[in-house]
Amino acid sequence: MDAADSQAEGATKALEQLCATYWYPLYAYVRRTGRPADEARDLTQEFFARVLEKKILKVADQERGKFRTFLLTALKNFLAKEHEKAGRQKRGGGATHLSLDFQDAEGRYLHEPSHEQAPDLLFEREWAKALLQRVLLRLREEFVAAGQQERFDGLCPHLVEPEESASYAETAARLGLSEGAVKTAMHRLRARYRDLYREEIALLVGGPNEVEAEIQHLFRTLEG
Repeated sequence: MDAADSQAEGATKALEQLCATYWYPLYAYVRRTGRPADEARDLTQEFFARVLEKKILKVADQERGKFRTFLLTALKNFLAKEHEKAGRQKRGGGATHLSLDFQDAEGRYLHEPSHEQAPDLLFEREWAKALLQRVLLRLREEFVAAGQQERFDGLCPHLVEPEESASYAETAARLGLSEGAVKTAMHRLRARYRDLYREEIALLVGGPNEVEAEIQHLFRTLEG
């Protein structure tokens, strides 16, 4: 395999990872537009098949905008075209599909807190949540690679819980550490989490100058 082929393969794998991370927000968007689960499943699968075939995202690098916005706009255009040709052509013929758990996705969708929320707002919120989960996964993978999965599993709940000395003491006892060591470990864990969060966002926006604005936007989305 030459350098060009290797680079192309790496780009394809990176795109597949992005799709695997952020597909649910798009599925939720399609469902919220009023389409039934089976139709939303087929449309989402076909959309990502086209993404991976580079029929939709081939201009993404040229536009260099927010990947979040670009992808949602691409989905809206795709849905509009699919609506126009509905009944004239069967979807999904021969396309390469991602392996996506639509049963789990539908269960998640049915438990969304507000079915009155507009499709765009639901997409934004689920995108922000998917990003947080992606960062958490990367952080966990680092600990596992270092042989510290047990430590990560013990410390991870404190990323979202209030800093209470009692809970720190319990964690210290479980991990065989001092409470001070747990506090130090949590300080480092949060710092690394922030670094990974910024790294992930940098992959999804047009340039370094857009990272902070995207962070603030996603925080507002989660708070709303």
